Amino acid sequence: MMPPKFQLLALVLFALAMLFIENQIRKLEESRAKLERTMARFELREVEQRQNRDTVRESPVLSESDDLLIIYNRVPKTGSTSFTNIAYDLCAKNRYHVLHINTTKNNPVMSLQDQVRFVRNVTSWKEMKPGFYHGHVAYLDFSKFSVRAKPIYINVVRDPIERLVSYYYFLRFGDDYRPGLRRRKQGDKKTFDECVASGGSDCAPEKLWLQIPFFCGHSSECWNVGSHWALEQAKYNLVNEYLLVGVTEELEDFIMMLEAALPRFFRGATDLYRTGKKSHLRKTSEKKPPTKESISKLQQSDVWKMENEFYEFALEQFQFVRAHGVRERDGELFVLTQNFFYEKIYPKVN
Repeated sequence: MMPPKFQLLALVLFALAMLFIENQIRKLEESRAKLERTMARFELREVEQRQNRDTVRESPVLSESDDLLIIYNRVPKTGSTSFTNIAYDLCAKNRYHVLHINTTKNNPVMSLQDQVRFVRNVTSWKEMKPGFYHGHVAYLDFSKFSVRAKPIYINVVRDPIERLVSYYYFLRFGDDYRPGLRRRKQGDKKTFDECVASGGSDCAPEKLWLQIPFFCGHSSECWNVGSHWALEQAKYNLVNEYLLVGVTEELEDFIMMLEAALPRFFRGATDLYRTGKKSHLRKTSEKKPPTKESISKLQQSDVWKMENEFYEFALEQFQFVRAHGVRERDGELFVLTQNFFYEKIYPKVN
C-alpha cells in the first residue's frame, strides 16, 4: 500500500493528466471544425467561380445594374438642356453611356418602322448599356414590341404659359448656349404680348398643346388638340409608366430624388447641379414676361385649361413622391434612408 500522501499526489497527477488530455482533445476538435469550415468555404468559392465561368461562357449577359436603360423624352423648353448636361458630366465617372435621339426636323412622332428599329436598338445594343437616351420624342410603349425589359422613363414638365413664352422668344433670339446660331424666327421683333393682342399663330392657344401629347404617345388621338382622351392617357402614362416626373421650377429636388433612387446613374448629380457651371447653362435671350392681360386671354382657352390640368396633376404627383422621400432640416432638404426591413423569414436557417 502506498502512503496516503502519495495516493493523493497520484490522484492529483491523474486528474491533471486527464484535464490536459481533454483540453488537447477539445483543441483538436476545434482545429478540425475550423479546418472543415475553411475547406467548406474554399469548396463553395470553387463552385461559385466554376458557375460564374460557365455562365460567362454559355451566356455573356450583363449584370442587373449594367443592364439599365433610361429614356428622357424631353419636352422642349422645360430646362431639359440643363438637366441633360448633368448626365453628360457624370457619364464617364459613373460608367454609363449618353445618347441623343435626333429625329428629322425634330419630329416627336416616329414612323412604325422607326419605332421597331429604335426598340430593337435600345434593348439589344449591349455595348451602350447602361444607357441614358434623351431627345424630343413622344412616349413610346415598349411593351407593344414584346421585349423582356422595359426602359425607365423620366421627364420634366413646366407651367404651360411659361413654357410657351420661353419657346416664343427662343425662336427669335436663341439662348446663351449657342448664341451665334440663327433661329427660325430671327429678325421678328414682335413681343409675345403683341403677338397675343394681334392673334398671331406663334402664340395661339393651340401652341400650348405639347406636354399632353408628349406623355400620351404615338396614338393619333394624342395629337388632336383639345382631346380629353389624350389628357387622360397622358395622366395614366405619367403615373404608371414613368419612374419620376419633375417640374422645371423644382429641378434641384427632381435631381436629388433621382440620385437617391438611381445612384448608378446620378451619384454626385445634386452637388454638380448646385456647384457646376453647366447646371444653369441655357437661358432664353431677350425674354420678356407676359402681361396679366395676355395671360388672362390664354387662360380663357380650353387648351390652356387642359394643359394646365395636366401640369397641376404632374406637380401634385411630384410633390407627393417628394413628401414621402425627402425631409427638411435647418432649411436644407435631405433624402430619407431606407425605411423598411424584413422579418419573420421562414424556413429558418441553421
